[in-house]
Amino acid sequence: MSTKPSKDLETFDNPRPGRDYTIRIRVPEFTCLCPKTGQPDFAQIHIDYVPNARCIELKSLKLYMWSFREEGAFHEDVTNRMLDDFVAACAPNFMRVTAEFNVRGGIYTNVIAEHRDPSWTPPAPVTLP
Repeated sequence: MSTKPSKDLETFDNPRPGRDYTIRIRVPEFTCLCPKTGQPDFAQIHIDYVPNARCIELKSLKLYMWSFREEGAFHEDVTNRMLDDFVAACAPNFMRVTAEFNVRGGIYTNVIAEHRDPSWTPPAPVTLP
């Protein structure tokens, strides 16, 4: 196999740095291991962000997500760790990571973690008639 899981996130220059716009990424097949039982946990990860100078490159994101497959992680920790790693890689104006974990023992878990650059002011919402 030519590709391997990796925690290295690559970025590229934002092609429209003067414009606020939202990038929405869905990762429907995230897996990690329950740190208590070692059984697999499955989730859909949603990444929504307003880039600043850099954007996350998608192939490196795929390999990053794959790197959790054999790791034990609590849902709360893995979601916040992802946010920290993404913010460190691309320093967005705003980012939200939502992890929707599949049912385990009759319980669904959703974890939402956010980052906002303190120097960024979001644009005013537009209300159309």
